[in-house]
Amino acid sequence: MAKQIVIVGGGAGGLELATQLGNKYKNNASVDVLLLDKYPFHIWKPLYHEVATGSLDVDMDGVDFRAHAANNHFEFQLGELKGLDRESQTVQLEAIFSKTGEEIVPEREIHYDYLVLAIGSITNDFGTPGVKEHCLTLDTTSQAEKFHQKILNEFLKIKVSDGNDPLKIAIVGAGATGVELSAELYKVTDLLKVYGFKNVNRHSIQVTIIEASDRILGALPERISDSASKILTQLGVELKTKTMVKQVMADGVLINDDQKLDANITVWCAGVKGADVLKNIGGLNTNKINQIVVNPYMQSDEDEHIFALGDCASFKQKDGSFVPPRAQSAHQMAKTVSQNIQNLIAEKPLVEFVYKDKGSLVSFADYTSVGFLSSVTNKKVFVEGSIARHLYISLYRLHQAALHGYLKMLLLMLVGRINRRLRPLLKLH
Repeated sequence: MAKQIVIVGGGAGGLELATQLGNKYKNNASVDVLLLDKYPFHIWKPLYHEVATGSLDVDMDGVDFRAHAANNHFEFQLGELKGLDRESQTVQLEAIFSKTGEEIVPEREIHYDYLVLAIGSITNDFGTPGVKEHCLTLDTTSQAEKFHQKILNEFLKIKVSDGNDPLKIAIVGAGATGVELSAELYKVTDLLKVYGFKNVNRHSIQVTIIEASDRILGALPERISDSASKILTQLGVELKTKTMVKQVMADGVLINDDQKLDANITVWCAGVKGADVLKNIGGLNTNKINQIVVNPYMQSDEDEHIFALGDCASFKQKDGSFVPPRAQSAHQMAKTVSQNIQNLIAEKPLVEFVYKDKGSLVSFADYTSVGFLSSVTNKKVFVEGSIARHLYISLYRLHQAALHGYLKMLLLMLVGRINRRLRPLLKLH
């Protein structure tokens, strides 16, 4: 009977892993590779803020899992993780319903010989009252598209209104997602004028970033934080650091000293955690934010048949620090997990995962980018402007190359440039 490799989650790491293993065992009938995801397509998560503002169209720019699976010799099934039975080596999946509520596929179980959990992360609201009821998040493409529809409706109100009141948007959290989203919003106001929104301009929105720590982009070097602050301030963003959100309401947020900050739209981008379904799933060891604790080989420290990677894995490095939840982390982890599953099947020794921080880049829409690269000597090299912008784009191209190969990546890049001439610069519906 063929060994079954089951990968749950088709994000940056999970899809790259399925692609690698599918092509590795394409001529080996003794190994099957199955990818499970609750959505039928893939969008690189660092670009969700572009989906939210309409710069990226899911239907045009997404990777269809079924088509990609057919091209790369693995199987794809639609399914959302519900539970795990380690004794029978099965994962339980939720039932699938149509938009009208009809049950299409009942709850089911999938057997595995090797299981990889790669379902990413969700926003951590830290128990703040009102977040679930009144905040938008960017955890999934459907949430990003919901945000997109919301701002289009608000700009339509501005277009037909004689009033001068700006659209007030509060972004809670000044990590990369919150910072990049704020810049993208100003790009939208610049572009909408082309499409008949003549009274929409940068003064039509009032974006406020609320951050609990003393600076934005706190996980990055202070020089990048300072540069980013200047760029955002020039665009018109108001930065409120050292500011705690006590409660979110329908029309704003309550911050320090019970001061109310009015907002038409509030977006929560503060902190991440593993999905609730992962908490001690199947008796596995998880940390306080539901990440699966893994050993040096990326296996669960409770079960050698189960691996975890990306944002849902807690990997402690030799210096005591933990690997950060970034796309480059998932990419590197996928390579190690791929190698170790192959080694287990071939009865070879496993290899330890070693994270290499290659730097971080932050994009401010089409205006500019800033960041740093790690040199061979681990010295941080600061980059900004057009060089940083091209490097930022190249990260996505490398992800495409990992999925499709370099030839198809170059073709996709060419098609993308053609589409920029033929398609609207924004998704307008």
